[in-house]
Amino acid sequence: MRIFGIEAIHPKHRTTVPAPGHKIYPYLLRNVPIIRSNQVWSTDITYIPLEIETAFCARALKSALARAVPEIHNSDQGSQFTSNEYAGILEANKIQISMDGRGRCLDNIFVERLWRTVKYEDIYLKHYCTMQETYEGLQNYFPFYNQKRRHQSLNYKTPEIVYHG
Repeated sequence: MRIFGIEAIHPKHRTTVPAPGHKIYPYLLRNVPIIRSNQVWSTDITYIPLEIETAFCARALKSALARAVPEIHNSDQGSQFTSNEYAGILEANKIQISMDGRGRCLDNIFVERLWRTVKYEDIYLKHYCTMQETYEGLQNYFPFYNQKRRHQSLNYKTPEIVYHG
């Protein structure tokens, strides 16, 4: 396998790194039942060997907030989420900020599971080489994931059907 460059699909190195001086917020979701749409938004960045910057995350957040506003926003302690730019957008919209405990992937298990699924069903199989390829591939994958792929954890419904109830 080594000679042919073949390796098993597996999680890579830890990539969440808080930036010095950025504020870390407490985890607000322990024992909180999540019972309605937009009660909590949870986010994460998964490692794909492409550069993802704070400005990109801030633009994505602003775009999402144009559609709906959560009560609580949960993320890990990555530098993109602890930045003044990103946290400032949340604070300006009066959204409570929650952050997973350091090394506590189970605090954000649903998003961790999403990224695992995206990687195993799309990214690892297609081996995107450029940002454009990755963008186009994920533009095709996410409508499938949200509108067509039935989820066992959602009683075999799609996320779109559950969201719109």
